[in-house]
Amino acid sequence: MAWLRKNLSGILMSFALALASIWLGNRYPIIGGPVFGIVIGISLNNTIGKPVWAEDGVKFTSKKILQWAIIVLGSGLSLTQVWKTGLQSLSVMLLTLTSAFIAAYGFGRLMKIPFKLTSLIGVGTAICGGSAIAAISPIIEAEEMEVAYSISTIFFFNIIAVLIFPPLGHLLGFSDTAFGLWAGTAVNDTSSVVAAGYAFSSHAGAYATIVKLTRTTMIIPISLIFAFAYAYNRKKSVKTGSSINYSFKRIFPWFILGFLAVSLLNTLGAFNECAVSILSTAGKFLIVMALTAIGLSADFRRMIKTGIKPLFLGLIVWVTVAVVSIGVQFITGQI
Repeated sequence: MAWLRKNLSGILMSFALALASIWLGNRYPIIGGPVFGIVIGISLNNTIGKPVWAEDGVKFTSKKILQWAIIVLGSGLSLTQVWKTGLQSLSVMLLTLTSAFIAAYGFGRLMKIPFKLTSLIGVGTAICGGSAIAAISPIIEAEEMEVAYSISTIFFFNIIAVLIFPPLGHLLGFSDTAFGLWAGTAVNDTSSVVAAGYAFSSHAGAYATIVKLTRTTMIIPISLIFAFAYAYNRKKSVKTGSSINYSFKRIFPWFILGFLAVSLLNTLGAFNECAVSILSTAGKFLIVMALTAIGLSADFRRMIKTGIKPLFLGLIVWVTVAVVSIGVQFITGQI
């Protein structure tokens, strides 16, 4: 196949670097494979540079394989379990999501941070870090640099959360359930949620994981909202006689429907425990592959020119979500 011959070398390069990133992530779980992947990619691209023969495959990996990974990750979700946990944590989840977007767009506008970068930081903090950023980026046609910067920002605060949340939770006298709900709604990446939860207690870790998986399903409505909003804005920009090629079908996030379909199959029992484990592992590996490719496409010099404002925005949104999560639990009597 022509597309395979064109992209194979870059795919294999991303695959090899992803293997190294996973190995490093297993050795240093507080950082994790996704962070190592994007850091290795950025480091290589901004020192020796990626080979010309790998460019097409790297681009393919950063976009298409990224979408496949999101679909495969749907196998780890049970919509029944999500529904039960969602009812228990709905108020906290909705208010943290709302506060994240209000803080992101409010302060993003004040600091004059580009809309796409603001959106990626907001959605990454509000929902589930790299996976949410990966889902939204093709919809809003974000550049690799914007994706790389936003993911780096999100994972930076993930690491801080893993270090400070457990002792802070004990200091504040949280119950296992209260801490699990806090970690599940205020820490972004799944691996970081698991690490923070289980560092507090086994029960907190288990509950935090379920809350986090429930929160992940918000990728679906948020992606659709972005798709419709972006399509509407694009349609408004098309003037009579313009040569702009507007196509809602082209920007619609079809892979999100795939994610939902696979989740539904898992809920109906189509996958046994072994299959779920294999698919979940494969999905996480594909995510690392895609993030490595994004890193290989990111121009660090352009990221530096963007300045530290996006990092500061990430801090503001993260703290907002953490405080709101505690506040809602306190008001509703869960703490």
